[in-house]
Amino acid sequence: MKYFAAPLEKLVEQFESLPGIGHKTAQRLAFFVISQPEEKAQAFASAILDAKKSIHTCKTCCNLTEDELCPICSDTKRDTTTVCVVSDPKDLIAIERTHEYNGLYHVLHGVISPLSNVGPDQLRINELLQRVRNGGISEIIMATNPDPEGDTTAMFLSRLLEPFEVKVTRLAYGIPVGGHLEFSDQVTLTRALEGRRPL
Repeated sequence: MKYFAAPLEKLVEQFESLPGIGHKTAQRLAFFVISQPEEKAQAFASAILDAKKSIHTCKTCCNLTEDELCPICSDTKRDTTTVCVVSDPKDLIAIERTHEYNGLYHVLHGVISPLSNVGPDQLRINELLQRVRNGGISEIIMATNPDPEGDTTAMFLSRLLEPFEVKVTRLAYGIPVGGHLEFSDQVTLTRALEGRRPL
């Protein structure tokens, strides 16, 4: 039995197709949107279509941008000798929020995941290799997630980069700030011990 009009059901389905949105949240969002004045709903729809039309990848780092180069690649104050490799633009934003890194980035737009049928050819790996071939890069920081897919991707890239004279590093793993050793899993403790440094 249908409880809502077909257009409302369709709207709920569209919201439900978004990552992290369940059925109840999708219903709430749909009801919120249709309760808005028409101009607000139109502005919302226009923002989605505008973003879809104008956003593309940066020709250098593959980050999302509306210009030829993203704001980071355009910034002349950045360290151009270091490139931080991330799996998606959200990871780039997370690193930028630390205000501790001043180099450039390369966005892969995914990780190698055989279970999800994602192979190296579906990632922006060739663009990274071309950047290294062009010269001027002394260090590549692998900043993929510390999970099997992220580790596999980092190892694969490090092997591809072996012929080039570039230092390849990986983000450190370990105990989170404020964490307790007794609650840490064995893999995290092992990696924390391996990544120890002098005080």
